[in-house]
Amino acid sequence: MTPLIVALDFPDAQAALRMADRLDARQCRVKVGKELFTRAGPAIVESLQQRGFQVFLDLKFHDIPATVAGACRAAADLGVWMVNVHASGGRAMLEAARDAIDVKIGTPPLLIAVTVLTSLNASGLAEIGCTANPTAQVIRLAGLAADAGLDGVVCSAQEATELRQHWPTLLRVTPGIRPAGATADDQRRIVTPSAALAQGADYLVVGRPITAAADPDAAMAALIAEMGPASVR
Repeated sequence: MTPLIVALDFPDAQAALRMADRLDARQCRVKVGKELFTRAGPAIVESLQQRGFQVFLDLKFHDIPATVAGACRAAADLGVWMVNVHASGGRAMLEAARDAIDVKIGTPPLLIAVTVLTSLNASGLAEIGCTANPTAQVIRLAGLAADAGLDGVVCSAQEATELRQHWPTLLRVTPGIRPAGATADDQRRIVTPSAALAQGADYLVVGRPITAAADPDAAMAALIAEMGPASVR
């Protein structure tokens, strides 16, 4: 399977499932985010799993440790392939999430931490009181996630190389992927698929370049071809 994760950022289950039915579960995994999950609930995850997809539940949990632990436990019980939390929730929260995942009977989901959102640049960080540049903040939060025993982080491909050097076993999940010539939309730190893999990304999250394309099937095939040879993930 390619490293591709298709973001099903749709407002309802029907639209998401129509798109899923146009995708090949042998070629990609899918991501369910906040809007879709809030509207459709666990049933959308189950419907996607019934179609053969591994699901990345992208809810970015960020709360007190006990609450996040309970949410991660529920995600594990749902059988998702990957779930994420915000690294900025702190060490106690990250460790609580890890402990909750570890008690899962069978294969637990991958637990990854969001570092700096790819919609944030240096000025955006400064507005929320963080004087570090995006790369420095990503490195700081990735180290915290690694210390807490998480499986990986969400980061821009622009930080992936340095993260690979510091923590080679830490998975790097990269949004903000745009094929050559595509628009940036609301992303600020973007790269092409082949560049992201070359810089050390393990998984690539792609949404609108596929799901908003006139021909999603052709768009996905072109993006996979643009990746070049990809390892099975």
